[in-house]
Amino acid sequence: MSSKLQAIDYGKSRVRVAKINRQAGEHGFSDLTIDIRLQGQFHDAYLKGDNSLVVPTDTMKNVVYALAATRSLDPIEEFGQALAAHFWQSHEHVTGATLDIIEHDWRRLDPYAFELGQSRRLARVESTRNGVVFSAGIDNLVVLKTTKSSFVGFLKDAYTTLPESLDRIMATSVKAVWRYGNTAVDFNASFERCRQNMVEVFVAHDSKAVQETLFAMGDAVLSKQPEIEEIRLTMPNKHYLPVRLTPFGLENRNEVFLPTDEPHGSIEALLTR
Repeated sequence: MSSKLQAIDYGKSRVRVAKINRQAGEHGFSDLTIDIRLQGQFHDAYLKGDNSLVVPTDTMKNVVYALAATRSLDPIEEFGQALAAHFWQSHEHVTGATLDIIEHDWRRLDPYAFELGQSRRLARVESTRNGVVFSAGIDNLVVLKTTKSSFVGFLKDAYTTLPESLDRIMATSVKAVWRYGNTAVDFNASFERCRQNMVEVFVAHDSKAVQETLFAMGDAVLSKQPEIEEIRLTMPNKHYLPVRLTPFGLENRNEVFLPTDEPHGSIEALLTR
């Protein structure tokens, strides 16, 4: 029996690049982590050890820095499109490139100083000679509310120990990834609207389950943003467990909690139009 090389790609992971946008009276700052994957006629490298068509991954890293010197990193989708297209435009045997980009959340403190937040903006650019597909998202968007969340009426069996709760802390770290239906998008504005729509729903929603709130957040994005075709949300349930105070002769009036996220529930869904 012989083996068949079914699918191949390769690239450079975790390329770090940052850039200052120096303007009069104020500096901008972009900080990215980029994964690059190339597709094309690289079969001989796998089958014969022939590297004559292999673009070294070190070269891919250098292209990131060269383009960063001549282009803005903002928005990350447009920088990613230029970077991905470079490879198949420069090399006939390269058929496409896929880029995954993380933008680290540096928040402005004054015209020249920034504080690193915990969330990360995401983008994926899939570029070939036939066109480009943009996806975007946010990761580690940590949100919490101290009320307007319950969990009752769930299935119970011999192994159930979880008590029902009519008023609990709801906390999660949202990861949302959405796909655009076209390329004529103001990516920065769309990202901010998407983030705002999700956060507003999380705050206002009277949640009976994380699943219900997840759907409401995704539905708000699709309802209000026609440029987005689909959205996948992942929302782990970060638990805050009421501490038992009776051994100390005290009553816990639903005020003192033990924060824990291991193990945690993991809730995920894909919403489409």
